[in-house]
Amino acid sequence: MILVNADNISKSYTEKPLLTGVNLSIHEGEKVGLIGVNGTGKSTLLRIIAGAEEPDSGKVTYTNNIKKAYLPQNPDYEGKLTVSEQAARYLEMLGGNTPDYICRSMMTKLGINDFDAQMGTLSGGQRKRVALAAVLCVEADLIILDEPTNHMDNGVIDWLEDYLTSYKGAVFMITHDRYFLDRVTRRIVEIDNGSLYSYEGNYDYYLEAKAAREESALASERKRATLYKKELAWIRRGARARSTKAKSHIERFEELRDSKLIIDKTEMNMDAASSRLGKKIIEIENVSKSYEDRKLIDDFSYTVLRNDRIGIIGDNGSGKSTLLKMIVGQIKPDSGTITIGETVKIGYFSQESEDLDPDQRVIKYAEGISDNVKTSDGYMSASQMLERFLFPSIKHSVRIGQLSGGEKRRLSLLGVLMQAPNVLIFDEPTNDLDISTLTVLEDYLDSFAGAVIIVSHDRYFLDRLCVRTFSFEGNGVIRMYNGGYTDTMKMKEYEELKKELEEKPAKKAEKKSVKREHQKKLKFTYMEQKEYETIDDDIAELEEKIADVDRQLAAESGTSDYKKLQELTDERSALNRELDEKTDRWVYLNELAEKIEQQRG
Repeated sequence: MILVNADNISKSYTEKPLLTGVNLSIHEGEKVGLIGVNGTGKSTLLRIIAGAEEPDSGKVTYTNNIKKAYLPQNPDYEGKLTVSEQAARYLEMLGGNTPDYICRSMMTKLGINDFDAQMGTLSGGQRKRVALAAVLCVEADLIILDEPTNHMDNGVIDWLEDYLTSYKGAVFMITHDRYFLDRVTRRIVEIDNGSLYSYEGNYDYYLEAKAAREESALASERKRATLYKKELAWIRRGARARSTKAKSHIERFEELRDSKLIIDKTEMNMDAASSRLGKKIIEIENVSKSYEDRKLIDDFSYTVLRNDRIGIIGDNGSGKSTLLKMIVGQIKPDSGTITIGETVKIGYFSQESEDLDPDQRVIKYAEGISDNVKTSDGYMSASQMLERFLFPSIKHSVRIGQLSGGEKRRLSLLGVLMQAPNVLIFDEPTNDLDISTLTVLEDYLDSFAGAVIIVSHDRYFLDRLCVRTFSFEGNGVIRMYNGGYTDTMKMKEYEELKKELEEKPAKKAEKKSVKREHQKKLKFTYMEQKEYETIDDDIAELEEKIADVDRQLAAESGTSDYKKLQELTDERSALNRELDEKTDRWVYLNELAEKIEQQRG
């Protein structure tokens, strides 16, 4: 059943249309991801679908008075209200009658625990999670989410990923987290030059399908151009238009001429020279930092190397940004030293883009940094650099406050790179940046001739770039792992399992006076022995079955056979439960096997 249908939607704020003749339907239970370059109208389309904004033309129709719940990119809030009071107000606006304790439970899962704190004292990410909790508490047929994972730590993102995957209603969301997009959505829609393109499948499938669509479009355009040349030659020979045949020929020529495909292949060009970098980069020696009674960093030391690619992960508030701010000199450590090499020029891309004045013109901001930037193609002016960063000339005179959130982040990134840094320090660089920009940034960092330090909750971004990871474990402890996010998580799981096996205390003897030789000898039962020999294969088989069900879900996602989709979803849940039970059993049998071996020794 179709829940919402957007028909021929158009919207513009300036001379250039933002959305043109957009058509979109969302079906019951669908999980749809919306992507596109920043400033192309993604949030505008979300607001129109949510009923929070009217299109210039076209119509949005909802089926059977469906219940909607909408999370905007920057939810409104009242600074003097407590978290509980604000959550209650959000629920009232959403038309829900959710009990207070359910909303508090949801906020706890999203990392909000102080319900008496004033909203004005919270970070932007914390405030958004209060609004998200209210949206998730409402029993809605369709939830509409604008960047739900921004400013969330990885544990909360994992939880939200599982929650939305099993959510019975439909989900329509903007996100630039590619792992999140790949694992939650079953359809990708992309805004490109005002038009909407739909791809059935997850993010991996979208990449393949988009490449095929663009290749097909280019092939059709090459064929049209060839025919047009032939027809143009015929016209130039002075064809007479008196006959019906000649008139038809001329009409076909005009149709070919007017049907030229405009393919905009404009891409962001991230190219700016870096300064010379000497041997000494950054030396962190025995650094500690606490706030009040909370220890964030305890006796941490590390020497940054010339080509380091370091990812930093940990819960919100654990001290990640504090470490970056100490490196760039914004705050001082309580003890220890941070020494910066003489040739080091740090480019610091902060979390909030504080350097942007909303009343300043875009071109004045760029010129204030430099109007003569060295690139691989020679020196370029500020306006030329803006165009390379997808700010066309029409946007140069616009005030920064009028830009979208993603455009502001892109402008701030341009400001960092125009200063020719040779060490880059990023604090949550992926927040509000679109996937195309992230891809170009990743390619740029691959060839960047200097060290890169990144605080991020974007798992794909960390896996793509980092060869070393600092994990903030709490109480000031920072552990170092080789590899990116996924490698770090696997190593953590291995260490936890190993620790659990090693530290599990043996059962106390019923009577301390009983001699060792008289203690009951540990051994497998016949059934346990058989189970121990086959359990690895059993777990592998279950994992393959789950993967097979996932493939079937992806194949069925574009159909209207909701009974089949529900059956597959239920089957996946049952298989996951069985896998959890098998994993617990594996731990028990391996513990027992280790104890038997120790007894023999």
